[in-house]
Amino acid sequence: MAQIPRWLLISFVIVSFIGFLDSTFLTFEHYNQGILPCYIFSGCAEVTASRYAIVAGVPISLAGAAFYLSVLIAAIFYLDTKNAKALKVLKFLPIAGFLASLWLLFLQLFVIKAICFYCVVSLISSTALFILGLYLLNQNRPYLIQER
Repeated sequence: MAQIPRWLLISFVIVSFIGFLDSTFLTFEHYNQGILPCYIFSGCAEVTASRYAIVAGVPISLAGAAFYLSVLIAAIFYLDTKNAKALKVLKFLPIAGFLASLWLLFLQLFVIKAICFYCVVSLISSTALFILGLYLLNQNRPYLIQER
């Protein structure tokens, strides 16, 4: 197994922390019924008030916060302990987060027809984590080279 670069793990920490802050802010605003300031795009209210913003009574942003927190904890735990289970979380959980973000982007673009700035921040964060996860998968792939 190849050595995992420290920059890669620090990148997981930073990106997941940004995603966690973004999702936590949205969750806080959801429960406080606050008015979201919308930057760049003007559809924050439409997106966060849509029927797609809540699944089974739970705001999507809370699920996002749990996702980002899980990745953050796994990255810190791996940095500290080199635990293989934490490494598996870093390899595979970002795939689920990225797919969820793509679905939510589809809903924003084609169903709700509005874009939320905070959702774009989350999309960028989950995409970055996905790319880092792919890099990590590639770093640890056992290569079998046969000599002739």
